[in-house]
Amino acid sequence: MFLLIKEANVYAPQPLGIKDILIAGSQIVCVGNSGEFSFSGIKPQELNASGNIVIPGFIDPHVHILGGGGEGGPATRAPEIRIEDIIESGVTTLIGCLGTDGTTRHLESLLAKARALEIEGISTFIFSGSYELPLITFTGNIRRDLILIDKVIGAGEVAISDHRSSQPTFEELARLVADCRVGGLLAGKAGILHCHIGDGPAKLELLFRLIRETEIPSTQIIPTHVNRNKALLEEAFQFIKEGGFIDITATQQLEEGSHLSVSQVIRAARENNIPLERIMISSDSNGSLPVFDKKGELKGLTIATQQTLLDNFKYLVKKELLTLEEAIRLFSTNAAQFYRFSQKGQIATGSAADLLIFDSHLHLQQVISQGKIALDDGICLIKSTISRPRQA
Repeated sequence: MFLLIKEANVYAPQPLGIKDILIAGSQIVCVGNSGEFSFSGIKPQELNASGNIVIPGFIDPHVHILGGGGEGGPATRAPEIRIEDIIESGVTTLIGCLGTDGTTRHLESLLAKARALEIEGISTFIFSGSYELPLITFTGNIRRDLILIDKVIGAGEVAISDHRSSQPTFEELARLVADCRVGGLLAGKAGILHCHIGDGPAKLELLFRLIRETEIPSTQIIPTHVNRNKALLEEAFQFIKEGGFIDITATQQLEEGSHLSVSQVIRAARENNIPLERIMISSDSNGSLPVFDKKGELKGLTIATQQTLLDNFKYLVKKELLTLEEAIRLFSTNAAQFYRFSQKGQIATGSAADLLIFDSHLHLQQVISQGKIALDDGICLIKSTISRPRQA
């Protein structure tokens, strides 16, 4: 199947101007000047993008695709994610993880769900493990998982500085990140240790020890949820200064809220001369958003959604807190480079045909995922394989 996107204002993420994009199968085969392509013997499907902006698809590096939560008992378990919700949020690639519950949710189910979503139309990867250590794995250790399980790209989300964590020691974490690194090297993968950071007083202390007291490079570890509060964000910025990357959770509040919003993080990063290319943004979608009091008692619970990615992207650009190129890097390119998704996060010959098309007001018009039109004129064309029956 050939698809020709015509007269698009392309950001790759750098601005390329008005271009035509030719897609064959799931790959971009050429990006050229408008009108320069000619065809003999084939007639590609055409999509007129005149007046519209085309960017790489979003990469969401932290998604509870099986659902998360359960901190308030079985009735508080969040549901599995649906392909429609993913596409309508502009996400074309994601990384799935378990979370707090590694008992009633299983790695085998996580892998099966990731493969199902890929069949339905997006690209997926997963982390082995959950909040707890010893790490839950497929094969007995993370090194073997990385080498033998195609979709495993690291371990996580392992919880630290949180009352729900297994209170891992420095030695346990050091051994785990060492296995991630060697497994990644042998498998040709990133081999990342993905760490959930709670609001405990230790903050990133264990991670600083890992990069200061071992030979493990800081790029082997990434802390997430570091916009819980100002003090934690300051430590996260120091982690960047020592060579690391951080993952920010896209909040439902676009400005001030219970956690620091993405816009607050961006302002703080600029004030502190923090390079934006070392920050990525994830949704924590379908995970629970529990509220605990000072005694650790659950007081409330809501569910995260991937729509926060799209909402924050549009807000940051419209408010001119980020240029379009900077926003693309934060929501796509940075994650692609960090996790070594070499064909993702860019628009170029040989890249994956994962694209978002916006109108001049940043309304999402089309989503191209795996080379196919997944959303058109704001309407999702991909449906979940198993759907709810209609009521009579």
